[in-house]
Amino acid sequence: MDANIQLLVIIALAVIALSVFLSFFPFMLWISALASGVRIGIITLVAMRLRRVVPSRIVNPMIKATKAGLGLTINQLESHFLAGGNVDRVVNSLIAAQRANIPLVFERAAAIDLAGRDVLQAVQMSVNPRVIETPIVSAVAKDGIEVKVKARVTVRANIDRLVGGAGEETIIARVGEGIVTTVGSSNSHKDVLENPDLISRTVLNKGLDAGTAFEILSIDIADVDVGKNIGAHLQTEQAEADKRIAQAKAEERRAMAVAQEQEMKARVVEMRAKVVEAESEVPLAMAEALKGGKLGVMDYMNLKNIEADTQMRGSIGKQGDVRGDGEERK
Repeated sequence: MDANIQLLVIIALAVIALSVFLSFFPFMLWISALASGVRIGIITLVAMRLRRVVPSRIVNPMIKATKAGLGLTINQLESHFLAGGNVDRVVNSLIAAQRANIPLVFERAAAIDLAGRDVLQAVQMSVNPRVIETPIVSAVAKDGIEVKVKARVTVRANIDRLVGGAGEETIIARVGEGIVTTVGSSNSHKDVLENPDLISRTVLNKGLDAGTAFEILSIDIADVDVGKNIGAHLQTEQAEADKRIAQAKAEERRAMAVAQEQEMKARVVEMRAKVVEAESEVPLAMAEALKGGKLGVMDYMNLKNIEADTQMRGSIGKQGDVRGDGEERK
């Protein structure tokens, strides 16, 4: 019984040791590589383990590259893996480019992948162009009518400008700018509705794909609608603004007139006060004149007669004015 237990323990330990050995020394992967024509040594696979590189991430793409006749090396794939790239995606893109007769080398594909772009998708977009639909772009013609345009842009990836080139957002922004410029230069919104292809031709001739990662193949106008009368709306707002300005100026003039009137009243009051003050000094001056002998009694009596005569004439004039007003009223 003890011998059987010892045998089982020995077998279990042997299986564990063999599993650990095979996990560190990937013999099955090595055999698959040799069977596929990839010449790689077992020491190289062990060295990959020591460099913390998963051998299958390198060997399997290498098998595909060898079968496709790409002529890649283990060092190229391993260096790209250590740089943080996706080796399998790069190899798939190279195979797709080779089948589509698109010139693409490993260095450029690796650079595109490390730049954060999907190089395989770029190759597929070069073969099968993509359609980008712009949002509704509002533009105003010279007659003041708003025109709403939606366009579809057919683009193809440009492999040579994929690194450092602008993306889809730039294409959409430039197409929208071209639509606004074209509609704004039209004399009437009817011209845009009658010839929507004028927008596509004008925008396409502007070379909007310069500096981008795409090549614009065509720009098609999907929808054109008439919006608001922006010109009339702006004129209405301008008229309302002019009205408010005129009202403000009129209120300013009224306030100035009121201020001038108050100032004139204040001056009249001041003048009356001075007259009253001057009149109050007359008796004193006359008293001084009488006392000093400069004014005689007869002169004083003549002056009183003149004053009485003046007051009588003033009373008669007022009565005549009152009678005249009464007759006019009758």
